[in-house]
Amino acid sequence: QMQLEESGGRLVQAGASLRLSCLASGRTLNEAAMGWFRQAPGKEREFVAAIRWIGGRTLYAGSVEGRFTISRDNAKNTVWLQMNSLEVEDTAVYYCAAGSYMKFNPASWDFWGQGTQVTVSS
Repeated sequence: QMQLEESGGRLVQAGASLRLSCLASGRTLNEAAMGWFRQAPGKEREFVAAIRWIGGRTLYAGSVEGRFTISRDNAKNTVWLQMNSLEVEDTAVYYCAAGSYMKFNPASWDFWGQGTQVTVSS
């Protein structure tokens, strides 16, 4: 039913900006929250940001707060992650997620996209 498709990942230079998109198909009212996670080689998947469809309340990881912005368009069933001042440490596969609640734990989310690679070069 629920299908998530990320796009926008690419190679960029340190200090650059990049916007990722997530198209949420087959969404129901049960999936009240959308999130972005990332996973670098050899590391666990980590929470980046989340947003509620209704009300637009947001939540950010401390490592990205002030640099990244999550947003959504309910009519388009689309969520974006605007990433500014990118650092080499931001290099990872970025995943879109959907679930009932905004949680830091990846296991708390119900649906996942396939991921999009973001590479930041120095």
